[in-house]
Amino acid sequence: MPETVTLDEFDIRILRILRDEARIAVQDLSERIGLSPTPVARRIRNLEASGIITGYAAMIDEAALGYSVTVFVSVKLDRQVDQALADFENAIRDCPEVVDCWLMTGNRDYLLRVVTDGLAGFEEFLTGRLTRLPAVSSIESSIPLRRVKAGISRQP
Repeated sequence: MPETVTLDEFDIRILRILRDEARIAVQDLSERIGLSPTPVARRIRNLEASGIITGYAAMIDEAALGYSVTVFVSVKLDRQVDQALADFENAIRDCPEVVDCWLMTGNRDYLLRVVTDGLAGFEEFLTGRLTRLPAVSSIESSIPLRRVKAGISRQP
């Protein structure tokens, strides 16, 4: 778990702008927050070094690439021992259909966000890969109707 870092108002403003406009030039960012470019660049480096900024990425429209179906899948394993968890997680890392995977509390062990080119693609993933993984005891799928809110990260 990362150490808690104290942020001032300039750091928070930098994070808010970079979250929405990661490709902004340091010069433009400095003009928007009221600091010169050198301290802004130093603050960005410090935010990266402290682990608050973990990287930069392009937001991609999955549907525009032909991946029009998202399914949330809850998975329960037949045993929750370290080796079974590690084996499942390693197998999931090799599944390009799985975009997100979370170890959960409660009555299910994992929550997956699976993205495919259609229901047939989901069925192929489900029956051809997921149900064949050792230790998988039960699976429950939910198909979202529409996204109500989307975010990259929580805003400071």
